[in-house]
Amino acid sequence: MRLDLRVGMDVGGTNTDAVVLDENNRILARTKQATTSDVRSGMQNALTYVIDALGADAQRIGRVMLGTTHATNAILERRSLGQVAAIRLGAPASLSLEPMESWPDDLREAVCVDACILEGGHYVDGRRISPLDEDGIRKFLSSVANTVDAIAITSIFSPTSPQDEARAREIVSEVLGSNMAVTLSHEIGSLGLLERENATILNAALFDVVGQVITATQDVINGAGLAVEMWLAQNDGTLMALDFARRFPILTIGSGPANSLRGAAFLTGLTNSIVVDVGGTSTDFGVLINGYPRESAAAVEIGGVRTNFRMPDLLSIAIGGGTIVSGTAAQPLVGPLSVGYRLNTDALIFGGVTPTLTDALVAEGRLQLGSHAVPQNEKEKLKSALQSATESIADAIDRVTVGNALLPLIAVGGGSLLIPPDIVGVSHVLHPENGDIANAIGAAIAWVSGHWEGVVAHGDEFNEAVTNGRAIACRRAIEAGADPQLVEVVDQTETPLSYLSTPTVRLVIKAAGPLSNL
Repeated sequence: MRLDLRVGMDVGGTNTDAVVLDENNRILARTKQATTSDVRSGMQNALTYVIDALGADAQRIGRVMLGTTHATNAILERRSLGQVAAIRLGAPASLSLEPMESWPDDLREAVCVDACILEGGHYVDGRRISPLDEDGIRKFLSSVANTVDAIAITSIFSPTSPQDEARAREIVSEVLGSNMAVTLSHEIGSLGLLERENATILNAALFDVVGQVITATQDVINGAGLAVEMWLAQNDGTLMALDFARRFPILTIGSGPANSLRGAAFLTGLTNSIVVDVGGTSTDFGVLINGYPRESAAAVEIGGVRTNFRMPDLLSIAIGGGTIVSGTAAQPLVGPLSVGYRLNTDALIFGGVTPTLTDALVAEGRLQLGSHAVPQNEKEKLKSALQSATESIADAIDRVTVGNALLPLIAVGGGSLLIPPDIVGVSHVLHPENGDIANAIGAAIAWVSGHWEGVVAHGDEFNEAVTNGRAIACRRAIEAGADPQLVEVVDQTETPLSYLSTPTVRLVIKAAGPLSNL
């Protein structure tokens, strides 16, 4: 039997969505289930529903693609994080700021076993700052041997000169064994020491978190009697294999909104637009450029920590279908709290006592849902709250477009009816069919990507470097599982570097392609 079906799943704070697509991207089954407190039950409910809907055709499922917010939630809630020892190479430079010095105290205490700054590292032009202190690395590793889950290694300007980080990893294997988890900063972030170091340490702290997600998903798949390939969605709208996800769990952060943007592009055929993903707890605003999420050019803050790894350029506000409405009709208070996955029990339209924006949509006549009428004494307050939410959404659209020409807006997500058809700042508003599960669709149709990054001087060899970089990015995408016949370069970014004797740029090339047929 040909394995021509694939399942896309997205686990959000309120709902767990699942969809089954065939080889022609037709939707064969779909569901939106409430996320459960243990997460696994919600995933099992969603997968069981679509499998039952397929009947005998369920045996044609060959792949499952998962988007998840587990890593993000672990950082925000300071839970299930691994114990990390951080090594920075570059003394005597950078001694004035210790690793993790700017972190929130509670997050640093949850993650950090110990940190040190040792000699090593390079200047931006490749000259050495100081010889690598191998003995210092061995001594530090011996001191944390019995208390650490992972090692994070950051060397000054390692994106251009990674050799000290590579040697430090070899020393970790010698001292702590080859099974010790290690993260190297040049594989995570770009130029900018502190932000890259922060991202490296967070990645090291998330190994177990994403490992548990993978195990839980595999248990659910095995329980359903399926033997399939599994992929995780990453934050640039593409997929990564399980081994890659275990090495770089931080890349799952932002995968949910990125999936929604890709799903919105698929559902509408638009490649350049604003996408607004309205969930139960929050609303994410992003911009599609050539069918992919626009990447952030600035440092991204995660749980109070500034980082500089690849992230979609998103703006999030605390407004969603489950957002709690309080205050009075004259002064309604919208959020930031949400009933989340308890919407089906706590909202007024389901017999609960908590007014929400979903109740406001029903009272306004824009949505038909629930088993109870909205109480008359709440309607005026809910109407004012809905108007306040619309104003906040329009302001967010203004901020995310940064003065660009009017673009169409695609409204997706379970709460997408919060976006009115006549909102200012866009050319027109689209509410595509199946937009409420755009995140799961985005995971199911995602391509596999490969990246290459380097620092290149403008001159006779520049074009050759670009050609080689594009070839390497394509090869890495193919090695990750992309169809060799359909791989293409989808993005090339050149960022000028200052303070060098010759014009030099940081060159980043991304290639992507659909998965090969099973």
